[in-house]
Amino acid sequence: MAAKPLSFDVGDYVVYPKHGVGRVIELQSQEIAGAKLELYVLRFEKERMTLRVPTNKAEAVGMRKLSSNVTMNEALATLKGKPKVKRTMWSRRAQEYEAKINSGDLVSIAEVVRDLFRADDQPEQSYSERQIFEAATSRLARELAAMREVDEPKAQEEILDILRASAGIHAK
Repeated sequence: MAAKPLSFDVGDYVVYPKHGVGRVIELQSQEIAGAKLELYVLRFEKERMTLRVPTNKAEAVGMRKLSSNVTMNEALATLKGKPKVKRTMWSRRAQEYEAKINSGDLVSIAEVVRDLFRADDQPEQSYSERQIFEAATSRLARELAAMREVDEPKAQEEILDILRASAGIHAK
């Protein structure tokens, strides 16, 4: 098996699909069951979690660098679109939303945020809707914050401002 060159360096921000934005804090070499294994050690500050990912599995699990500005702009433009309301059962929609969030795809996450956003003059969200909305918003905000080098609350406020502005347009 040929060793793949490392594509992430210590200090890089990376996106791990199931956990969001983390930072490579070190590269480790461990021997497990007689096999030498190279590992990325990722730190997720918000969850206070450390994750070790074998370097040869990083691509397979979907680990990637932060999105490009083009992709981020596309995701922010998605927030301005008209929310798509599906008439399927909530449990099925919830599964679809969770799958989109865990895909790590920024535009898919933005679709979830857009579709679950409720303006102040709209009916209340259920607890589970609010939980999924907050998870998707947080995931999007963390990547936006890392890209723009601001804190997460500032990025979250930018996302909510875009949603509030477009909600006013779509309500007419």
